[in-house]
Amino acid sequence: MKRTDYITWDEYFMGIALFSAQRSKDPNTQVGACIVSDENKILSVGYNGMPTGVSDDDIPWEREGGLLETKYPYVCHAELNAILNSESNLRGSRLYVTLFPCNECAKALIQAGIKEVIYLSDKYADSDTTLASKKMLSMAGVKTREYVSAGRAVRIEL
Repeated sequence: MKRTDYITWDEYFMGIALFSAQRSKDPNTQVGACIVSDENKILSVGYNGMPTGVSDDDIPWEREGGLLETKYPYVCHAELNAILNSESNLRGSRLYVTLFPCNECAKALIQAGIKEVIYLSDKYADSDTTLASKKMLSMAGVKTREYVSAGRAVRIEL
């Protein structure tokens, strides 16, 4: 008889997103993303960080100050990195992400043809960028749903 306490697809893919977030060098916010096909195959992963070829030692990680003295004009968000890292057609895929996408990422998700966004946190739900994101995703027919934890702990020992 097969075991019955295995993790669900949602737990698995959100776990991959959470694990990917651990690659981020951002001292304040670590976001991970995992794009999955209808056949439950991982198409791509990403995390928030500097673009390839841009040293994360030479760019500021600050959250406040003049725009060019902060991380904001430089960092690629996890969702965009996952899209750009993919070598697959993403039409009809699902995105698992640890933080609800901003408006800029929503545009990229829509253009890539992603049909569903499963998110862990909606920390900035009332911000203009998240409200714009939700509006665009809804208008484009992209489903969104909050990840519901089964309350199971997964431990990785090295």
